Amino acid sequence: MLDLKFVLNNLETVKSLLAKRGQTFDFSPLEKINARRKQLQHEFDGLRNQQNLASAEIAKRKKNKESADDIMTQMQEIATRIKEIQPELNGLDGEVETFLMTIPNLPHDSVPMGTTADDNVEVRNWGKKPEFDFKPKEHWELGETLGILDFERGTKLAKSRFTLYKGPAAQLERALINFMLDTQTGENGYTEVIPPFLVNATTMTGTGQLPKFEEDLFKTTDGLYLIPTAEVPVTNIYQDEILKEVDLPISFTAYTPCFRSEAGSYGKDVKGLIRQHQFNKVELVKLTTPSQSLAALEQLTGDAESILKKLGIPYRVMALCSGDMGFSAAKTYDIEVWLPGQNAYREISSCSNCEDFQARRAKIRFKGADGKNHLVHTLNGSGLAVGRTLIAILENYQQKDGSIKIPEALHKYLPFTTIQ
Repeated sequence: MLDLKFVLNNLETVKSLLAKRGQTFDFSPLEKINARRKQLQHEFDGLRNQQNLASAEIAKRKKNKESADDIMTQMQEIATRIKEIQPELNGLDGEVETFLMTIPNLPHDSVPMGTTADDNVEVRNWGKKPEFDFKPKEHWELGETLGILDFERGTKLAKSRFTLYKGPAAQLERALINFMLDTQTGENGYTEVIPPFLVNATTMTGTGQLPKFEEDLFKTTDGLYLIPTAEVPVTNIYQDEILKEVDLPISFTAYTPCFRSEAGSYGKDVKGLIRQHQFNKVELVKLTTPSQSLAALEQLTGDAESILKKLGIPYRVMALCSGDMGFSAAKTYDIEVWLPGQNAYREISSCSNCEDFQARRAKIRFKGADGKNHLVHTLNGSGLAVGRTLIAILENYQQKDGSIKIPEALHKYLPFTTIQ
C-alpha cells in the first residue's frame, strides 16, 4: 500500500509512474474523502482540546469552591459532538484505506519501461543448452511414457490441473525440496520455517493478495485461505511488530504446497505441470532496511540461481518491465529455465523487491538508530518452483532411449541415478 501523504503530495508523479505500468486511476474520490476526513479531524482535535481546557477549569473552580455548572453543560455538548464525529471519521479512514488498497506499487527508477513481456530485458544467461541427436520430447510425454506422471488420474481424483506423481517422480520431487532447503540454509544463510498452509484475511491483505486477487484464491468455509505461495505467511511472521535494526536483514526459507485457482488462465498451459492448481515451492523471503533492499534483491536472485547452477540447467535472468510486474513489486527479476522439449525459456522463479508496500499493509517496522520506527522493506522469490524444476530435469537430461539422467547434485538424495 502506498503512503497517503506521498500520494497526495506527489499526485502527478504517482500518476506518471502508474501510467508506466499501463494503469490509470481517478484520484479525485480520494482527494474528496481526504478533504472531508481532514476537516472532521481538525474539528475533532479542537473539541478534544476544549475538553482538556474545560477539565482544567472545572478542577480549578472546584478547588476554589466555585460553581462549574456552565462548563459541565458545555462539556456535555462537546462530548455529544465527539460521539457524532467519531463513527464518520472512522468510516472515512476506512474509505481511504480501501482506495489505497487498489493501487499497485510504483516501479523503481531502474525498472525498464514497457507494457508486455516482450519489453522485458535480459540481464544475463548461464549454461550451455543441451544438444540432442534426436527430437527432444516435452515433459508430459516423457512422464507418461515412463509411467511417473499420471495426469488422467490426477484429474479423476480432483479436477483438471491436478497431477498424480508416481514412483521416481514422487521421489525426485521430494529430493528437490530437500536439496533446495539444504542449499539455502547450509550455504546461503536462510533460516528454515514451516508456516501454516491456511491463513486469515489479514495475512492475505498484508502481502497484497486481498482484496484485489480474491478470485485467484481457494477459501475455506470458515474464512481461511489456502496459501498461493509461502511468501504470504512468511512475510507476515512479524506482522504488527517492531523489530530491532541490528537484527536486519532477516532471511527465511520455507517449503510449502501452493494453491491457486488460476482464474482467467483457461486455455493456457493445459498440458503438463506448468500451470497447476496445486504445486510445491521453496520460497525465499528477506526483511531489510530500505538502504539494504536493492542489494538484497541481487543476493536473493543469486541464491535462487545457485540451485540451477548446481543442477547444471541453463537459464536466463530477465528484468521485468514496468507493465509486466506483479501488483506488490517495485522491481522484479524473473529466472527463466531452458526447456528443450518446448524449445523455449519458461519462468521458474520470480524475485521481487516490494520496498515498503507490503510492510505498510502488514505494519512491519524496525526501530532505527534515530530512535524512530520505520517500515521494513520486504523481498521474496522462488528458490525454486519444484514442479517446474522437475520439468527442467526431465527435458534437459532426457536420453535417446527415453530415460532420464539425474543431475549429480541430487545423487545423494535418491536411490537411483537414472529414471527408465
